Amino acid sequence: MNHFLYNIGISAYALAVRCASLRMSKARKMIRGQHHTPVVLRRRLGSRPGCIWIHASSLGEFEQARPMIERLRREQPDRPILVSFFSPSGYEVRKGFPLVDAVVYLPFDQPKKVRQFLDLARPSMAIFVKYEFWTNYLQELRRRSIPTYLISAIFRPGQRFFKPGGAFFRRTLQCFSHMYVQDEASRRLLEGVSLKRVTVAGDTRFDRVTDVMKSQVDIPGFPGFGAGYAIRFIAGSSWEADENIYIPWLNDHSEAAFIIAPHEFNETRLEALRNRFTNGRVLMLSEWTREIKAAGGTIPAKIANTRGIIVDSFGKLSSLYRFADIAYIGGGFGAGIHNLNEAAVYGIPVIFGPNHSKFKEAGDLMDCGGGFSVTDSCDFREIAAQLTGDTGALKRAGDAAGKYIRQNLGATDKIYADIFGDGPASESDA
Repeated sequence: MNHFLYNIGISAYALAVRCASLRMSKARKMIRGQHHTPVVLRRRLGSRPGCIWIHASSLGEFEQARPMIERLRREQPDRPILVSFFSPSGYEVRKGFPLVDAVVYLPFDQPKKVRQFLDLARPSMAIFVKYEFWTNYLQELRRRSIPTYLISAIFRPGQRFFKPGGAFFRRTLQCFSHMYVQDEASRRLLEGVSLKRVTVAGDTRFDRVTDVMKSQVDIPGFPGFGAGYAIRFIAGSSWEADENIYIPWLNDHSEAAFIIAPHEFNETRLEALRNRFTNGRVLMLSEWTREIKAAGGTIPAKIANTRGIIVDSFGKLSSLYRFADIAYIGGGFGAGIHNLNEAAVYGIPVIFGPNHSKFKEAGDLMDCGGGFSVTDSCDFREIAAQLTGDTGALKRAGDAAGKYIRQNLGATDKIYADIFGDGPASESDA
């Protein structure tokens, strides 16, 4: 692929999104948001040069960037910080994030729009998170001599950078001033294609989930929920395909209390989920909270035996994991699993679906005994029986998950010291 074909492809993609915006709300939000980006940049950044621009594809990548943002705001409070998203799922949740000066949609990677964006933003530095290798943005940043970094990145042999004919994409990676990768395997892959400005720093998500654990959201009535039940189970970021795996087991095991947080939901989805359970009282989290508040903060008798809670609001899941003995993390029967570390940090075992090959932490947790992959409901039953039937096995698995998180802390400190300190400390920078 050459640059001309790449630009044609980007233009075709942009046209496709515009067409989709006529009937799809996500595409419509993206188009409207990109159109508004120059206005936001002028209003929020004004004539101030030298902002630190941090780009995240979506919400998950933003969570990886967040420890760096918090560190920057704490240690360099006068530096303007700009955050951009490509996905509506990230922008819509974090558009009002208070620790940065501006949050915008990133315009499509077309040369004219790239130049306009950089002319208005005037960044002194750019930080991309995990992936998002937009060739025109990266080449224009290099042309303007703006230091550009990639953090929490992970690479796999099957990616286009490492295939025959991948020279165009490798040249895109050469635009980064430095790349901070999660593991040694990624560094070796990059070195194999003559990319040596690389440091193995780890994954900033470990720092983020630890910060979240230390600043939990108070949820009325917890940890009293599930008292009297033998086991407390939680399913986070759950899709219907995931529910087909674990709900039959829950319906057969009335000794297990449960919390389910759907990844996406509306009223119809929530009620349909509630109706899948055949025994025990199941409440929405909003219903539970309302009853607790009406009773002055205590659990009234009429809901004391509630067996299940369905989370019908955002922002609570990461704090709810601490009330469970076992976690199931959704997405593994779709595009890929969601945040395993968010549950594992509480020292509980995590179960997930088979589509986890792109997630290093999944393999690591399986290797250390803190994580378990299932391909169908029979697999789930076997793992659940193993964990719930032996308190020693449950504790060992939970301890292994918690230890794994603790052993991988510190990526934010390493990256910050390299970028803003005395320069890269790794021998792999040669």
